[in-house]
Amino acid sequence: MQSSYIPWKGYFDLIRSVDEFILLDEVQFTRRDWRSRNRVKTQHGIKWLSLPVSTKGKYHQRIDETFVSDPTWGDHHWSTLRRSYGRTPGFREYQTMLEPLFRAPASLQLSAINRSLIEAVCAILRIDTRISWSSEYAAGPGRTERLIDLCLQAGASEYLSGPAARVYLDVDALASAGVQVRFVDYAGYPEYDQPYPPFEHQVSVLDLIFCTGPRAVEYMKLL
Repeated sequence: MQSSYIPWKGYFDLIRSVDEFILLDEVQFTRRDWRSRNRVKTQHGIKWLSLPVSTKGKYHQRIDETFVSDPTWGDHHWSTLRRSYGRTPGFREYQTMLEPLFRAPASLQLSAINRSLIEAVCAILRIDTRISWSSEYAAGPGRTERLIDLCLQAGASEYLSGPAARVYLDVDALASAGVQVRFVDYAGYPEYDQPYPPFEHQVSVLDLIFCTGPRAVEYMKLL
């Protein structure tokens, strides 16, 4: 799956439900997508936190070739998070771990920013799944060929996929290669004490972490 910017809780349930999670960042970067933005709750409603990225052209730039154009992006994003969640149970507890990843990121590369935040959230949620890059494998160029190559080289017998992939995933081709496909179901997540009602599931996982603190795992599920 492509890396995403502080993705929602379902992304992390997918990670903790598998033996290996491969970040597919050698594919085309898509603008106005989860790769470089996500949503949080604020007193003024849902707000997008968007990374300012430099793009070469709509059809020719990969995710791992994409860089953030404004080095102060993290100050702005963290300020929004502090204003929105500063009084929640988990904000102070995880501030020391998370704030430097926003205010002093080690890289301006989008993939590196996303991965550092994904790994930090995994640590908070006690997820120990191996995370790797697709570039660590020798995969073919076609969508189905690439996926089969990644699964076989990783020694996978089952591929766990998000529900949106039903419209394009070649399940028969994977099955012929010895890889069974299972689509996850994101329905049935419990609600928690979230600021600024009404409740909204489709927000960054940081909402869950800040609002529930160490109890965050109780509001997730194995897929």
